[in-house]
Amino acid sequence: MRTIVLWCPDWPVLAACREHGIDPALPVALTEKGLVHSCSAAARRDGVTRGLRLREAQYRSTALAVLEYDAALDHRAFEPVVRGVEAIVPGVQVLRPGTLAMRARGPVRYYGGEDAAARALLAAAAGLGIAGARVGVADGPFAAEQAARTAGTAGTTGGAVATAATTAGAADAAAAAGTPPRAFAVPPGESARFLAPLPVSLVADARTTTLLHRLGVRTLGEFAALPEEDVRRRFGAAGAFAHDRAAGREQSRVAPRTPPPEFEVEQHFEPPLERIDQLAFAFRVRAEEFIERMRSVRLVCTGIRVELDDDRGGHSSRSWLHPHWFTPADVVDRVRWQLQGSGTADAGLEAAIVRLRVAPERVDSTGNHEEGLWGGGPDERVHHGLTRVQSMLGHEGVVTATIGGGRMLADRQVLVPWGDRAPERVAPEAPWPGSLPALAPASVFRERLPVALVDAETASVAVDARGAISAAPASFAVGGGRPAPVRAWAGPWPVVERWWDAERARRVHRFQVVDHDGCAWLLVRDDEGWWAEARYD
Repeated sequence: MRTIVLWCPDWPVLAACREHGIDPALPVALTEKGLVHSCSAAARRDGVTRGLRLREAQYRSTALAVLEYDAALDHRAFEPVVRGVEAIVPGVQVLRPGTLAMRARGPVRYYGGEDAAARALLAAAAGLGIAGARVGVADGPFAAEQAARTAGTAGTTGGAVATAATTAGAADAAAAAGTPPRAFAVPPGESARFLAPLPVSLVADARTTTLLHRLGVRTLGEFAALPEEDVRRRFGAAGAFAHDRAAGREQSRVAPRTPPPEFEVEQHFEPPLERIDQLAFAFRVRAEEFIERMRSVRLVCTGIRVELDDDRGGHSSRSWLHPHWFTPADVVDRVRWQLQGSGTADAGLEAAIVRLRVAPERVDSTGNHEEGLWGGGPDERVHHGLTRVQSMLGHEGVVTATIGGGRMLADRQVLVPWGDRAPERVAPEAPWPGSLPALAPASVFRERLPVALVDAETASVAVDARGAISAAPASFAVGGGRPAPVRAWAGPWPVVERWWDAERARRVHRFQVVDHDGCAWLLVRDDEGWWAEARYD
């Protein structure tokens, strides 16, 4: 079945650059787990490749802008593109963010040919801000995607790629058909010949590719020439599926998606609004419409994204969570908090707002949030009380305590605004060498208390470079109080942080003592002296 594929090159990079306001023409790399996930064309010209270690990538491209790869951002940013294409060609399938497939029969009939359909898709992509999109047409989604990736490369003439990736007959046919320069159509029945020179790694995993290379099979044409039964016997069902792809015998067909209902709301302000309270008041009606759209299909929203554009070209985007579900007033509060920051609601803005968009990120069935037979009880009253106080004081006016990761006890105390999720960087389950083991102290001092720890000769106990104390402690005094005898002690244990950073490096020693009342204390020794970090009550 003839298939059309629309491909947006370097889509993860383009989506991230739009989100962070970076020019995609600059050297940009997205990283995941310390490796380069994707990079821009400028970064590739500097030698940056996918899978490269971050340090090596920065060495090759000194001006490289590094961003963290966000899979959710890929899908979220691609949704407007999908809707824009569906407006002219219904029934598309999202192969992955940045790549769309559709059956060719409908668009070809409507626009009068494959070349006209390709031009319409390219024009739609350009109107959505994707100037470098490519279109491929072939007998099946896989061949069409490879045709789209081939379109517009070096050696393209009149839309046909005159390289080893195509046969001379296919190139001449595409040129005669008048295919656009950024589109390539493989003639019907020529998919196998088109795919033949491409590497076998396109259809096989890394392990199978290595085995095929050892057998001398490096291209899809050589792989397709192998007997089908032998491939199935040696590589199983996955190998047989890859063999069909290499031979141009695709069994998969385009599965058009059902467009999801549109819940997001968007409002443009003319003239632009310069005050927070004015904008919050103007958006109240759209906030009610936003919640009502989901309520009509028995859904509630537990997470939203607020996007703001100002008249200077600035863009602000942030995700907000709710401990239960959003009401129209909650949505307006989040818009106001994002605008005012640490300011007040009647304060002016640095730049006037021209556009406000709110989209749901997390939705759930109303059946999962219904009240019990006897109501919500104390928890519901607590929730309404905290939400009301937060609405008056601001987003960070009401916080909840949670345990995070870290080596020092004070670092593990994390205050999270009511309704927000604890930041992912604060991971208590991650390994923290030097952290205190289980049975933590009951009382952790927010401000460390100075301690005088002395030996029997009333000399201050010191810790040398090897981590040994100068003498056994005899007494200690906390915060300038009366000295108390030391009944037992243990330590010291070194804690080293950021040894590679001269400005932020920290080296301390932990020490435990028990006073005459049997109360245990956790002490810390640094360059300034002894401090009380916590107490075991």
